[in-house]
Amino acid sequence: MEFWAAFHPQTLMAYAIIKTGGRQFRVAEGDTIDVDLLDIDSGKTATFGDVLMFADGDNVTHGNPLISGAKVMAEVLEQRKDKKVIAFKYKRRKGYHRTVGHRRKLTRVRIKSINVGAKKTAANKTED
Repeated sequence: MEFWAAFHPQTLMAYAIIKTGGRQFRVAEGDTIDVDLLDIDSGKTATFGDVLMFADGDNVTHGNPLISGAKVMAEVLEQRKDKKVIAFKYKRRKGYHRTVGHRRKLTRVRIKSINVGAKKTAANKTED
């Protein structure tokens, strides 16, 4: 029975979908993600206020477009660079070659807590 318990967890972990740097991320407590560069020093706390959706296993709360009062708190672990991306342009028989490259600057954060300000069930009710 233990073997199948790994494939069918009894409790589902709460997660949220946040928006930062023009991208959306699915995060849960304890996750480590790389986001676009944030102007926050290592060891400090970052707050993401753009929470699009929150789910805790039974209830799903989604915003219109954001959930008001919801925040995701994260600890900044390090400022780093992504691996190098090289773009090579070439036109045959014209003697045209161009090589450009770049490394994206990233901030690695660990999600500490997900706080939903409003009552979860109140956001799910619809008026008839």
